[in-house]
Amino acid sequence: MTGYPLLLDLTGRRVVVVGGGPVALRRARGLLAAGALVHVVAPHVLPELVSLGVALHRRSYADGDLDGAWLAQACTDDPAVNAAVAAEAERRRVPCVRADAGTPTAAAAGGAATARIRGPGTGTGTASTPAVARSGDVTVAVSAGGDPRRAAAIRDAIALLLDLGELPVHRHRRSERGRVALVGGGPGDPGLITVRGRRLLAEADVVVVDRLGPRTLLDSLRADVEIVDVGKAPHGQGPTQEEINALLVERARAGSRVVRLKGGDPFVFGRGGEEALACIAAGVPVEVVPGVSSALAAPAVAGIPVTHRGVASDVAVVSGHLDPSQPGSTVDWQALADGPATLVLLMALDRLDSIAAELVKRGRPADTPAAVIRNATLPDQQVLVGTLQTVAEQVAACGLCPPAVVVVGDVVRLRDSLCRGAPPPAPEPGH
Repeated sequence: MTGYPLLLDLTGRRVVVVGGGPVALRRARGLLAAGALVHVVAPHVLPELVSLGVALHRRSYADGDLDGAWLAQACTDDPAVNAAVAAEAERRRVPCVRADAGTPTAAAAGGAATARIRGPGTGTGTASTPAVARSGDVTVAVSAGGDPRRAAAIRDAIALLLDLGELPVHRHRRSERGRVALVGGGPGDPGLITVRGRRLLAEADVVVVDRLGPRTLLDSLRADVEIVDVGKAPHGQGPTQEEINALLVERARAGSRVVRLKGGDPFVFGRGGEEALACIAAGVPVEVVPGVSSALAAPAVAGIPVTHRGVASDVAVVSGHLDPSQPGSTVDWQALADGPATLVLLMALDRLDSIAAELVKRGRPADTPAAVIRNATLPDQQVLVGTLQTVAEQVAACGLCPPAVVVVGDVVRLRDSLCRGAPPPAPEPGH
């Protein structure tokens, strides 16, 4: 069908859907979302249609049902009934969509509203329903010469680009008020950022990035995006947290859309809570976009499930940036030695010898398996496997340096099975 494309405001206006099957259900949902007063005419309807709260007329279609309608949808599996609806719509000059127009197999199965045709012609319908993609206040409607599958495929491709921010639909719309988004970039691979995070990054005016954020994503940003690098190498110099907080607030107050791009998840040892509280205290709108934490991703890509039936039913994620043998550590190392089956240690590589010694001293067996995963999910990922007794010496011998994640527990033994095809350990009885 060729025609003139337009959007029709149906708010508070009567729309008649003839038919009670799956197609009628889809059309009714969309019409209700548009604010229409939906009337469904059919002797039999799907339960889901009833639950929508539309006005139901449980009978066959009859001439005159389109009285007062702004739009008609003929969605039965009977071409004769659909033709009758379209013919009445044409006489009344009401736009009508025939679900079976050009593609009879697309009509609804079941719930047909049968009727004896009265009236002239075999109406073909005067409107069509496009495939629709929406992103915020942007609506894209696709028609593909009467081929609904082709239109849906094009729509899906556009929807993906909208979700990823690859189309500039929001970039040039300057907000009246700035805002901050704390975006978790994931464990390293740029493909592991969430769709929401990718879209906000594409819309950003300012990006404040950490050292471990997925920096290759910055290459695709507009040339006018301000990129502020606040990353610090281990033990290196860099902005204080208070300075970073002030930077986020200042740029947002100036009207910018600010993305704070972090590695992992903003609320897992990422100080995202401090940044969010600073924005709230300053009256700046702030959104938190979760990310895939390396605490779970690194073991997974190394073939180590942190929980496994019959092996480990609990896991603890711990910061290892402080020496456990020195005053000031707030970690209960005794509870960790006695407790969770799996320990995941972040920021622990530089103190791995003292951490391993502390766990053994407090009761963890020295032969407990341990693994170190460096640069997880990246092409240069490295995995080292040992025990609590040997792992620190192995790391030193191999010259491994941060960033790395340490896993302690019997789940490390599963790596041989998951990565090399060896038989897995048998589950304990009762699991």
